[in-house]
Amino acid sequence: MIALLLALGSSLAYGCADFLGGLGSRKAHVLRTVMIAAPASLAVELLLWPFLGASFSDRTIAWGAASGVASAAAFAMLYKTLAMGPMNVLSPVTALVSAVLPVGVGLVQGEHLGLAGLLGLPLALVAVVLVSAGHGAGAARPSRTALLLAFGAGAAIALQLVFLHQAPSDSGVGPLIVGRAVSSAVTLAAAGLMYRKLGSERPAYGMSATAGVLDSVANLLFLLASRNGDLAVVAVITALYPAGTVLLARTVLAERIHRGQLVGLGTAAIAVSLLALT
Repeated sequence: MIALLLALGSSLAYGCADFLGGLGSRKAHVLRTVMIAAPASLAVELLLWPFLGASFSDRTIAWGAASGVASAAAFAMLYKTLAMGPMNVLSPVTALVSAVLPVGVGLVQGEHLGLAGLLGLPLALVAVVLVSAGHGAGAARPSRTALLLAFGAGAAIALQLVFLHQAPSDSGVGPLIVGRAVSSAVTLAAAGLMYRKLGSERPAYGMSATAGVLDSVANLLFLLASRNGDLAVVAVITALYPAGTVLLARTVLAERIHRGQLVGLGTAAIAVSLLALT
């Protein structure tokens, strides 16, 4: 139950972070947004160090650095994807892709689920599909480029989560600090190389920084959840984060929520209830 609640908190934080990051990337080049979001995330993790502890063994540094590279790619592709829109379609597509790989890794590593889990796990994946397929007549449809970016972002998020899970369980926030330091360095290096292509538009500083803080909180909650429960279950619960993005997009941007998406949200609630019994 603790792992489930932590995963739900991670899902909510990811959904809010993605909405703000995507919205901020509509005001300026995506790298300008990430240049603010990534260091903001690092600052949060450094502040948590004295309270949650951190160790930096070779395995922690290796897996943390790998998660950082994946995180930098995920940040850029995801925010660009959501900036292109529509958020209420592309965010769930990304989530579906990001759920499949960690679930597979968890099962291959020998995780076993009870009957409720065996029912809830595929039902949760179905819920993400229903939410992502929920655009009807008159609703905006994503371009091919946006869909490809959504798949790429999902794969990068999946790798980030898997790499964080592989870090030693007694490393505290060490892998998060290493990962965010690497992702910040990669982002700043890319921005330096592409400086002339970034344009003159100023980024939404507050929105971008808040997105980074929420992403850091989401990563922390996922790490704690995966240390207290099965990766297969935690990953698929975390992948339900589009619910928050979709509802915020509906409230703030007036994006349509199709009936299929509402069914998907209801299905997600049932799936979470079943997984809680695992």
